[in-house]
Amino acid sequence: MYPQRELTALARRKARLRHAIGLRRVACASSLAQLARPVAWLDQTMALARKLEPYVFLAAVPLGLLLKRSPAARPRLFGTRLRWVPALVGVARGLAGNRHSSRRV
Repeated sequence: MYPQRELTALARRKARLRHAIGLRRVACASSLAQLARPVAWLDQTMALARKLEPYVFLAAVPLGLLLKRSPAARPRLFGTRLRWVPALVGVARGLAGNRHSSRRV
């Protein structure tokens, strides 16, 4: 069939090809790990937010009463930061709804 020289050359080529494939796999794995870091960070942040969610709503009542008392703090705080609260609450509810619906499947 094949002479021994050609078989040896094919074996070397196969070894080089396997080595190149191994190097590419390592490079892909390291790139994937680098890309996955923000996703892992976001997952940890969402887990922390789920743990703190009951306490945030409990803290909102005293904060609202405090802001009701002090008129000096109201315009600056409402104008800059608190205008985002309804949107953030809506996003949090949407994410919580998605989390519950994914468990039903």
